[in-house]
Amino acid sequence: MKPATLQLDPALASALAAGHPWVYRNHLPPNRLQSGDWVRLMAGKAQAVGVYDEEGQIAVRVYDPRRLPNSAWLAARVGEALELRRKLIPPATDAYRLIFGEGDYLPGLVADRYGRYLVIKSYSPGVTRAVLPGVTKALGRALRPRGIALRRTEGLEPLYGELPPPEVTVREYGLRFLANLHQGQKTGLFLDQRENRRTVRELAAGARVLNLFAYNGGFSVYALAGGATFVRSVDVSAAALRDAARNAVLNGFNEGHETLVADVFEFLPQHQESYDLIVVDPPSLARNKNQRRAALRAYTRLNALALARLRPGGLLATASCTAQVGPGEFRQALAAAARRAGVRTQIVHQAGHAADHPLRPEFPEGSYLKFVVLRLLAD
Repeated sequence: MKPATLQLDPALASALAAGHPWVYRNHLPPNRLQSGDWVRLMAGKAQAVGVYDEEGQIAVRVYDPRRLPNSAWLAARVGEALELRRKLIPPATDAYRLIFGEGDYLPGLVADRYGRYLVIKSYSPGVTRAVLPGVTKALGRALRPRGIALRRTEGLEPLYGELPPPEVTVREYGLRFLANLHQGQKTGLFLDQRENRRTVRELAAGARVLNLFAYNGGFSVYALAGGATFVRSVDVSAAALRDAARNAVLNGFNEGHETLVADVFEFLPQHQESYDLIVVDPPSLARNKNQRRAALRAYTRLNALALARLRPGGLLATASCTAQVGPGEFRQALAAAARRAGVRTQIVHQAGHAADHPLRPEFPEGSYLKFVVLRLLAD
């Protein structure tokens, strides 16, 4: 089917030609398109073909600059994504991101592997209608998994093969984790932090560790595997901490791990114990640009409180997954946190998400995760 054509303001030609995968609603003329319709955008001599959505700030997700994608085109993009993962996924690891949306030229979709099962999450009703069937077919043919499912708010919808069980056990660098595929955060686990968890493992030998916003204990298990003498996992969710305790035991750590149900922002001002290594991995603190300043204030306060609980020479491994806060702004918040705590710090390590989350240079929004390790210097 020939896609509809929308003429944009010629002033947008350079932006359209630059290859950014999003076109915002306020840049489109009035139209009668429906979610899932393919559309050709024209601005001067520049053009792009994408999928339309009736609602949301992002009106079109661009798939190709020239032609209407078909099943062969989608299969080729899936093949490129799988080839990259075959090259970079570490040994003894069967949980990782297969498709990273815009980074793999399949905007609006992510697909994760959990052992023999694949879980897909769509961020666009239009992409669900127009693209998901072709991607599912290509993944099924290439990998022959036991099942592929779409993650929805209410649970999993089967797309291929059998419905994944509510919980599966997967491996990451040889460590084992229980993944709740039906109700867990994201598609089950925070796969983007894999390499940062490995960094914590390398830093944890002989350390007393505090893991804040611990979720299911990923950083805690890695710290224990790295030789931590004690790890305390703190999270507001009792269910998540039950999984954290189970994951510790699953990996043979029957002692040296403690869980505590608490709001981290309330826990830290009242807590008086000190640690050699503190991990701070909060959820996103801003949903839109209007909340960016509040998020920066929260990062400053949170990290200042954490620094106050570090022993001299200790390490603060702190993260931000707030897309509205850039790497430079996050470092500024950490500098402000050190001033508030009245301490001197050094950045000894910086990173982002794992390599199975590839980035496109024309899409800076894809680089959402910041991970910084600060060293606390003595007075």
